[in-house]
Amino acid sequence: MTPETIDLVKTSWDKVKPISETAAELFYGKLFEIDPSLKSMFPSDMKEQGRKLMAMINTAVNALDKLDSIVPAVQDLGKRHVGYGVTDAMYDTVAEALIWTLGQGLGEEFTDDVKAAWVETYTILATTMKDAAKEAA
Repeated sequence: MTPETIDLVKTSWDKVKPISETAAELFYGKLFEIDPSLKSMFPSDMKEQGRKLMAMINTAVNALDKLDSIVPAVQDLGKRHVGYGVTDAMYDTVAEALIWTLGQGLGEEFTDDVKAAWVETYTILATTMKDAAKEAA
């Protein structure tokens, strides 16, 4: 990842953080709209799930300039997702919901460059998770 990509992700995330609860609600609403079957994979307390999601994204964003430091945690997350029944295709659904949510939260500030930076970031993290999941299976 280039320093510019990292800066775009970090700067845009700083604008989403103040609305993280709403962003989490938007994300899960969109996720379940895209694939209603995923709802059964989540607990009934979606507020807590949303807090966990936002905390995880925050941790990843803050570590983008030292990505190696979070790779083991991202791999562990991928391995745990095997036990939840997560498939590779579901990562694409999550990507679609995440990018849509960021667009909603950032509005006009969600430029093509910001979108590309987030897509690159998500792809790196999701690929790391999927690779670890394959090793665990």
